[in-house]
Amino acid sequence: MEPDNLRRSWGRVRAVAGMDAVRLHDMRHTRVSLLLHLGIAPHVVREIVGHSDIEVTMTIYAHSSLDDKRTALGKLGEALG
Repeated sequence: MEPDNLRRSWGRVRAVAGMDAVRLHDMRHTRVSLLLHLGIAPHVVREIVGHSDIEVTMTIYAHSSLDDKRTALGKLGEALG
């Protein structure tokens, strides 16, 4: 589907799906956040969404979850003994 066609029909699409308050950009943000959360390499996510710079992908969309932080610190603790 062409981006302009999707933008023009987004109101009808979200009404049928019962997502009246969801903007198209909200869906993009969710997609990027989920891909990163699932462990997809940031450079792959960057290519999917068309960011010109990996910094955009990482600074805007890469939110560390509390579980991710706990896991990272746990691994650090194990490595340090």
